[in-house]
Amino acid sequence: MDPVIIVGAGPVGLTLALALARQDVPSVILDEGPGKDEPRLARTVVLREDTAALMERLTGVALDEVGCHWAGWRSLRRKQVMREVSFDDPAEPAPLHLAQHVLTGLLREALAGERLVKIAADSRLDTVEQEKSGVTAHTRGPKGTWWRGSYLVGCDGPRSTVRKLLDIRFPGRTAVERHAVAALRTELPWEGEALLHRMPPWRTSGPSAGEVSGRPLPDGVWRLDWLLPPGKDLVTPELLVTRVRETLAGWTDGPTPPYDLLDTGVHTVHHRLARRWRVGRVFLAGDAAHLLGALGTQELDEGLRDADNLAWKLALAWHHGPHEALLDSYQAERRGVVAARLRAADQALPLLRGGGGLRAYVPGSARGHDALLADGHLGRGVLGAPGVYADSPLAPRHLEGEVPVDTEPGAPVADVRVTAEDGSFVRLRDRLGRGALLVVLVAPGTGVWDRKHWVTAGVMPRLAAAVAALPHAAELLVAESYPGAAAHSVLLVRPDGHLVTALSGVRPADLYAAAEATVGGPRKADADAEAGAGAGAR
Repeated sequence: MDPVIIVGAGPVGLTLALALARQDVPSVILDEGPGKDEPRLARTVVLREDTAALMERLTGVALDEVGCHWAGWRSLRRKQVMREVSFDDPAEPAPLHLAQHVLTGLLREALAGERLVKIAADSRLDTVEQEKSGVTAHTRGPKGTWWRGSYLVGCDGPRSTVRKLLDIRFPGRTAVERHAVAALRTELPWEGEALLHRMPPWRTSGPSAGEVSGRPLPDGVWRLDWLLPPGKDLVTPELLVTRVRETLAGWTDGPTPPYDLLDTGVHTVHHRLARRWRVGRVFLAGDAAHLLGALGTQELDEGLRDADNLAWKLALAWHHGPHEALLDSYQAERRGVVAARLRAADQALPLLRGGGGLRAYVPGSARGHDALLADGHLGRGVLGAPGVYADSPLAPRHLEGEVPVDTEPGAPVADVRVTAEDGSFVRLRDRLGRGALLVVLVAPGTGVWDRKHWVTAGVMPRLAAAVAALPHAAELLVAESYPGAAAHSVLLVRPDGHLVTALSGVRPADLYAAAEATVGGPRKADADAEAGAGAGAR
């Protein structure tokens, strides 16, 4: 069968190729560039806990060796500390901050030894044709040629050629926010802590009073972002140096401390959402499908989740034949989550960026605004938390044995320690991304016994038989505990780490129905309705 064609060699395209390769699906990456990335310390990414785990799983590199986990977070308004967050508590995972070119380099290194992935540099797409059996793409340039693929995914950025060739509308708002950006090496009073400073006292009036954020990188480097007033005023080197000097002096409460200016830029945030993310065998992902990033939200974080969501569905279709309901669920799930994030940001923007007025004097309003901004920067709440696929077309309905746990159905699972089928102890997230469903039995006490003593005892034989009978490959794991789960609960987890359901004990019929729905088959309610209709007809 033909490989998957991936257009674009940014982090999202490279991630998708690696994720497919881990599931034995070949791909071709069409890279219109020379095959390497320019180092830019002013262009960085913030990864949440689940996307950082995804990157570590695919690259085999511990990202804290090349990035910086924030030690804490503080927000200030004028001279007042509004909020402080410490990341010492495992329940409050620290965001990871690293330069984007470093992340891209790690992905390229992982792909260098991957036999299932071919990267075609200097290959600019100009034609896409598809029919029932596959996709044909043409590239121009020194190595211009025709490519044949089973599917094609456009990961080619905001000006996506794939999206334009498919004539997909990309409505939204332009220049929602603009930030002047500087990467510099210096010492600040809050070592390793990120901060957001609203209305700093050294800028006391006018729309440029704004806000400035500081986020640490390894080796004493910081990225500083200054919110710019609306408009297209030119950010001159002189203006940027003035901002750097006054900000550092203000934060250190004295003369400007020594610093080395390493890189600068202007970051413009747009909010756009493609009308469709799938047309036949062609899909959109990352910046080609959506643009967001106001109020501290992270665009690349969402793009990586696109790749993780799409990879296992393409892999299943590639190995077992097209499954329209499963492939359609990519747009339903991911577009729904991003659309909700955009709506939340658009609703908060007038409140947070609308200027003074009476709202600035309402008691508690400043803290409410700070809480919204913290959600975006820290990956919490409606602005920043990982998306939940509660209304997914893949969600099973009306399972008799379903019970609640601390993770709601459709949300990413907690990363607990589990025992694998070979008896080894691993993290639950280490077993993701292999294309198999995960079935997790919560069995307190098993961690202190050798696997051979309990694998044939209690409910295990019956559960193992139920797992073997599922309509899709599944791996059986055992956990000492899971947040909010009673003993002998059984959790079904998708290959991308989202919880399908939690069941009270071993219920083969419910487990089968949930697994069948997860891979796009008939859901239990639908099957019951069809059975009832058939009985009535007889």
